[in-house]
Amino acid sequence: MTAAADPTDPTDGTDRTAATDRTATTDPTDGTDRTAATGLEVRGLTVRIDRRTILDDVTFTVPPGRRVGVIGASGSGKSMTSLALMGLEPTGAEVTGSIRLDGTELVGLPDRQRARHRGSGIAMVFQEPGTALDPLRRVGAQIAEPLRLHRGLDRRAAGAAALELAGSVGLPDPESLLRQYPHQLSGGQRQRICIAMAMAGTPSYLVADEPTTALDVTTEARILELFEGLTAGMVFVTHDLAVLARIADTAVVLDAGRVVEQGSVAQLLAAPQHPATAALVDAARATARRTGGAA
Repeated sequence: MTAAADPTDPTDGTDRTAATDRTATTDPTDGTDRTAATGLEVRGLTVRIDRRTILDDVTFTVPPGRRVGVIGASGSGKSMTSLALMGLEPTGAEVTGSIRLDGTELVGLPDRQRARHRGSGIAMVFQEPGTALDPLRRVGAQIAEPLRLHRGLDRRAAGAAALELAGSVGLPDPESLLRQYPHQLSGGQRQRICIAMAMAGTPSYLVADEPTTALDVTTEARILELFEGLTAGMVFVTHDLAVLARIADTAVVLDAGRVVEQGSVAQLLAAPQHPATAALVDAARATARRTGGAA
């Protein structure tokens, strides 16, 4: 399940062999030395809202080009982890700990500096594409926007690159489809648009928050195949162990905002150590029995 070794991202053909191919040795926003891609390193991440602790001392690492699953029951803190990684936590939230993006500390950065890393350093695919897309804009313009913002392309070049991206994520007849509005597309097509938008800035890391939950089984399989072809490091948030086993080698289990277990997906499935993990495995096996799948 390891991410593809080809250093060329299939979504845009950009060479991503090392972080230094795209950025200066020293990050101009904070002076951090970034001579090597060190990964997405989360240490002691804690989020409090109105004196209530939502995430408590969350720690894990996503090595460059690898996929790490974040799994847990509803309310375990999965989505808040995604939002905190992006700096999109709710207004008034208190965030402490450390999130280092290839050596650059993100926690505590002013909003304007943090925003420079969104899209180009780290990007997100949201759970529900219908709410992530602007209903009043054609989808082609929505893909072109991050291309102009992060790659500095002019309108014509961004349009051509958007067309190429749309084709690379498996959209049929992209030239015609990019002239459509979100409501004119299927759920799977909208999610592919969101993936194209996320990859437009050639990010080193991608956060995918339950990206297949709203899709039917056939469309889910196609979207997962698309994710498997991406070379960006990935945090893949899910409650579905079958999806986790397909998309990630290692995983972090959350329960009540804390990491209660982490390790290889095979180990977690075969011999879960924490009751929360065991409950997820039991639920997955029961679902498999009901649907006739492998237990």
